[in-house]
Amino acid sequence: MLYNGFKFDCIVVGAGHAGVEAAISASRLGLKTLLTTLNIDNIALMPCNPAIGGPAKSNLVREIDALGGVMGELADSTYMQLKTLNSSKGPAVRALRAQSDKKEYRYTARHLVEQQENLTLKQTQIVDLIVEKNEIKGVVDELGIEYFAPSVILTTGTSLEGRIFIGLKSFQAGRLGERSANGLSNKLKELGLNVRKLKTGTPARVDGRTIDYSKLELHPGDEIIDGMPRFFSYKPNRPIRKQYPCYLTKTNERTHEIIRANLQYSPLYRGLITGVGPRYCPSIEDKVVRFSHNPSHHIFIEPEGVDTYEVYIQGFSTSLPIEAQFEMIHSLPGLENVSVIKPAYAVEYDSVCALELDNGLMTKKIKGLFLAGQINGTSGYEEAAAQGLVAGINAKNYLDKKEYIELTRSNSYIGTLIDDLITKDIDEPYRMLTSRSEYRLILRQDNADLRLMELGYKAGLVRESDIQRKRTKEIEIEKLIENLKEFKISANEKNKEILSKYNEALELGTNGYNILKRPNVDFKILKELGYKSRIKLDDNYLIRDIEEQAEILIKYDGYIKRQLDQIDKQIKTDEIKIPDDIDYNAIKQISTESKEKLNKIRPKTIGQALRIGGVKPADVSVLMVLIEQHRVSKSLIN
Repeated sequence: MLYNGFKFDCIVVGAGHAGVEAAISASRLGLKTLLTTLNIDNIALMPCNPAIGGPAKSNLVREIDALGGVMGELADSTYMQLKTLNSSKGPAVRALRAQSDKKEYRYTARHLVEQQENLTLKQTQIVDLIVEKNEIKGVVDELGIEYFAPSVILTTGTSLEGRIFIGLKSFQAGRLGERSANGLSNKLKELGLNVRKLKTGTPARVDGRTIDYSKLELHPGDEIIDGMPRFFSYKPNRPIRKQYPCYLTKTNERTHEIIRANLQYSPLYRGLITGVGPRYCPSIEDKVVRFSHNPSHHIFIEPEGVDTYEVYIQGFSTSLPIEAQFEMIHSLPGLENVSVIKPAYAVEYDSVCALELDNGLMTKKIKGLFLAGQINGTSGYEEAAAQGLVAGINAKNYLDKKEYIELTRSNSYIGTLIDDLITKDIDEPYRMLTSRSEYRLILRQDNADLRLMELGYKAGLVRESDIQRKRTKEIEIEKLIENLKEFKISANEKNKEILSKYNEALELGTNGYNILKRPNVDFKILKELGYKSRIKLDDNYLIRDIEEQAEILIKYDGYIKRQLDQIDKQIKTDEIKIPDDIDYNAIKQISTESKEKLNKIRPKTIGQALRIGGVKPADVSVLMVLIEQHRVSKSLIN
């Protein structure tokens, strides 16, 4: 080693979305933090679609914001379009999505990092870890410089031994135009961690000036009501920006013919790529092969920034040769004469099996070593940022010898994400989906502040003004619900006529609470019926949120109570702790298959054991009985 001299409390390796959240949270919590990156100009880069949110992902962003993270603020500050997806469906699946200005998002994130107290930024490649007696002590960069810290968070994205494929040609790179990170994988393997290959990809970028937009279907953002768009962050005074449209085109039989004719040149189909790709974000050739009955697939045309003509072709990821890519793109309506700026490509990279981690994202084998983001086998900016935030908070808790932040399946999508990663042997890039949460009616995007902001405040990341605003919101929601019960609606002709416009009848007098239970009635209709708001706040955003929460709680009261009962049952199983040193092999009543899974994952609680794929509920029942009856004797524990 050439140089000794840099000492920190926490070192974060990689400055993507996970790295930014990890470094900012750790430094805000008082840790002297070092953030290293291969390229200082690519902090929080969006190498794929410059968009934040969408189904389930918007829940993650809102939860990050409620806990004191920064992704929501960054998305609000740099959006080109805000759109609520599934707006006609129930609140459990509604999702906010922002098309972001790619360059502005990156610059804003870098400015945030550079202004952050306790945070040092360095452009270098980390190639080795310093470990003594199974505890992390620091890292070593490519120049041999040693940086010391008792906690290290690896957020290496797709850079770890990354290799890009375009047809049968390949070269080392984590992202197009950026080198791969080599050397660190060997150290992780040497430490006994299970390292494996995964694959992802990204579409081509084209010159927007060469698109014939007259052939495309226009997709604008949300209509702005009363000057108030919907935002990701719960903080006040969000910026009002000009919105830009996206567009839709579709593949056709000609596109599919080109793809089928070139499958022999696909590195994936030729076996050159061994890593598994994301099932829920397949390449266009995968779509054509797997869904051969579909005559076409939707392709969205989305801008990359306000001051660039570079355009993103969403849904057109491929690793086929560049000549085939040109033909495929030119077969799309509106893109017949388009100029391609950057080709599509696939990237294969190293990740670590997340079963190696505990619920705080620290490796079980190396104390103080945390992993976050795509290194854990996930895909997506939002999943990465959520893990980075959790790792940053828990690095502080680890050093202070405190319990990890309490994120569970029952209080957050982030808890669901982490629980899935550490209990299920996932062999493909993990993407957060609404269906992954059994409590999605409770874990909505609209109430993340009510669910998690107290935890963020307790952790030390939420400001006093924000927690007071949230507590005011809670009080006003309760008041509003009581006020609605007191607001009487008589069955007169005027009220009947108003309700009939919305396909609602009124035979007998009722109150605001009961009328709001009806599916076609909202606060706008209540106000037509004479209701006047009693919320005395000079904050229109907060008033809208209060009314929205009250309406959801009233409309879905029965369903919410049923789900809360389910959560109570889960909490009881999660409260039953399993001894760390239990010897499952000594329990004769448990099947061999369950023993193998339990030994591999080492669950902390009975609830976690129940969620492990391959573990039989009957075997967990045996284990629970033994623990509850205090019969875990020396014959069961080493």
